[in-house]
Amino acid sequence: MKQLFLMGLMLISLGVSAQSEGYKVGDVVKDFALKNVDNKTVSMADYKDAKGFIVVFTCNTCPVAQAYQARVAELNSSFAAKGYPVIAINPNDAGAVPAESFEKMQALAAEKKFNFPYLLDPGHVVTKQFGATRTPHVFLLNKTNKGNVVEYIGAIDNDPEEANATKIEYVKNAINELSTGKKPTVTATKAVGCTIKWKKG
Repeated sequence: MKQLFLMGLMLISLGVSAQSEGYKVGDVVKDFALKNVDNKTVSMADYKDAKGFIVVFTCNTCPVAQAYQARVAELNSSFAAKGYPVIAINPNDAGAVPAESFEKMQALAAEKKFNFPYLLDPGHVVTKQFGATRTPHVFLLNKTNKGNVVEYIGAIDNDPEEANATKIEYVKNAINELSTGKKPTVTATKAVGCTIKWKKG
């Protein structure tokens, strides 16, 4: 696991970041409609009873994203029923990394038995709207009268290698605070993972 994580950190330096500034905490998020691995289109509007969303930009190949796959599934298992489902989005271009193709996404979702949607973002449109820069990169949204508001941006926790004795569950803590009517104590952390692989040209 440690070797995989170090490989992921090495990949951080690769590629050119082309994303826009993206959303900040407090911004209202525009809805999107992207194709899921089951070939159906998914949008936030589909979740009529949701109180918010855990939007995770992740991928097939990044070792850090791979290390978090089970934790992403756990987030959905723990919080979807409480109104905060996971929506995972692959921001990588398959032209740059063939193993990020839609077919490979489908195979991974089937192999790992993903219990959440895993969406393709062709052209990085939604990725740039959010301003995601890494895989994984989390945006926690809270549904309000104004729309879906960003409440937290960053890492899932502070333990990529699952070896931190003082583990802090950023996303879980933020949702628990929102569920009691409070704002998250921590609203932003640094996302640790691989850089997004942008479309060339």
